[in-house]
Amino acid sequence: MAGYKVLLKPSAVKDVEDIDRRVDRERISRRIQALAENARPYGSEKLEGFEATYRLRQGDYRIVYDIDDAEGIVFVLKVRHRKDVYRRGRA
Repeated sequence: MAGYKVLLKPSAVKDVEDIDRRVDRERISRRIQALAENARPYGSEKLEGFEATYRLRQGDYRIVYDIDDAEGIVFVLKVRHRKDVYRRGRA
């Protein structure tokens, strides 16, 4: 299977930039980049009630993203701490 193009919503970029610990930011960035090779890595889970939305754990953070297999795109929607990720609006 060909790789995916990974796109980040501007608010997801801000989510990553707002993470205090540099090591956490780097791990999350590597995990997001790895989605280009495998959009459904071990540990990813499809969110109930959504057609193609998944979440991926990275430490205490969650990466929420959509997959468009037809276009070959992974679209990162948000990256937040596990306690805040499913709340409405910004935490």
